[in-house]
Amino acid sequence: MKTENKGRKTFIMFLLAFLIGFFIVSLVEVLRSSFAPSGPGPDVQVASAVSTGDAAFTPLSFADLAEKLKPCVVNISTTKTVRSNGLRSPFDERSPLFGGDNFFERFFGNMPDRPFKQKSLGSGFIISNDGYIFTNNHVVEQADKILVKLSDGKEYEAKVIGKDANTDIALIKIKPSGSLPVAETGDSEKLRVGEWVLAIGNPFGLEQTVTAGIVSAKGRVIGAGPYDNFIQTDASINPGNSGGPLFNMEGKVVGINTAIVAQGQGIGFAIPISMAKTILPDLKARGKVTRGWLGVSVQDITEDIAKNMKIKEKRGALISDVFKGDPAEKAGLKSGDIVTEINGKPVKDTHELLLMIAGFRIGETIKIKIIRDGQEKILPIAIAERTEKSEMALAQQSGEAFGMTVQEITPEIAKHLGLTIRKGLIVVDVQEGTIAEEVGIQPQDIILQVNKTKVTTVKEYQKEIVKSGEKGSILLLIRRGKATFFVPLIR
Repeated sequence: MKTENKGRKTFIMFLLAFLIGFFIVSLVEVLRSSFAPSGPGPDVQVASAVSTGDAAFTPLSFADLAEKLKPCVVNISTTKTVRSNGLRSPFDERSPLFGGDNFFERFFGNMPDRPFKQKSLGSGFIISNDGYIFTNNHVVEQADKILVKLSDGKEYEAKVIGKDANTDIALIKIKPSGSLPVAETGDSEKLRVGEWVLAIGNPFGLEQTVTAGIVSAKGRVIGAGPYDNFIQTDASINPGNSGGPLFNMEGKVVGINTAIVAQGQGIGFAIPISMAKTILPDLKARGKVTRGWLGVSVQDITEDIAKNMKIKEKRGALISDVFKGDPAEKAGLKSGDIVTEINGKPVKDTHELLLMIAGFRIGETIKIKIIRDGQEKILPIAIAERTEKSEMALAQQSGEAFGMTVQEITPEIAKHLGLTIRKGLIVVDVQEGTIAEEVGIQPQDIILQVNKTKVTTVKEYQKEIVKSGEKGSILLLIRRGKATFFVPLIR
């Protein structure tokens, strides 16, 4: 009997020990899961749970993609000769901080100009295995020597094959010792806002730097040129990234990194690769780009214009002037006509009209739909070549640059605004999101000088803008109320 009781007690104690142990193990597991970070551990690779239609899953790590793409991205260093009087400050002596003129010249007088070498850095990417490379025009502009460094450390001297200042695109060529890795180009037209993108370049000379972000916007107009159509991204872009590629998650180039907003964070701009591909044949064959030309000055339709002209929709481009002897006049277009379609494709505004016309082949006949006195008409027009002369004519007519429009001061304007200056230029419009807006230029600002040259007419203003634009930066002297100050514009 004692033996039976002893066995029963032993069994009960064993059972209690087992239950207590099971309870403790379970409690530990619950507590550990409660305090553990959610998601997989650091060694586990997973795909994002978000997928949109045919869009690929986005990896949480960009390491494999970056490793694959790095070899097709290059470092570009340039050297050019500039002249100076030898009394050079470590700062920009023509900065508004020094009153806009050469700080040293005021104290030491004029000294003989001396040549010195100026170096700069940029990026690019290989588009053919025999050495053709896309980059920005401003990276190689006026360079005496261009040196390309590959990801494996090999260096080659490059020559410029073609360049286009209007889109800030340049094509350069090296002669490699073997076949090169090539960056596959994609279709930037299919790019969607919110998609992940990867930028690879050489910011501040730091080679093969990879940054990631998303497409923030498309079709941005920032006042950099007449064909602005930028992709906006928050992938970090800095000086030295210029000319480098912007990749999508398929590893295809969708843009050429070009510009940043210095005052902002996470705001960079890239040229759509589809635009670069359309001008590539011209750059290869001719070294420059030929574009279509109608011979009209156009403007957007505002609320007041729509009301005055009894237009129901503000869609289209209003022709304000037709240049004598150009295709538009020959086809019968008139001032006051509203262009609504080209070859059946709707025209939203003047910027879209400019991009569409520029893309047609010289001599090609297109069909333009217009509204004249409330009636629709379709006119055939043969496209001419947009030349420097025609661009100057348009620029002088519109007075547009950097996202702002200027106009000569008339007696009526001076009287209405109470201006003491009776002759000069006044800013009448500043477009949102452009360089002019970013630096703080406002409507009714009066422009007195462009790079220390006095301007009083739109023709003088545009002449100095075009001439100064080759330097990449322009310094304006502005009068606002009783204050006068300098404003730098940097492309």
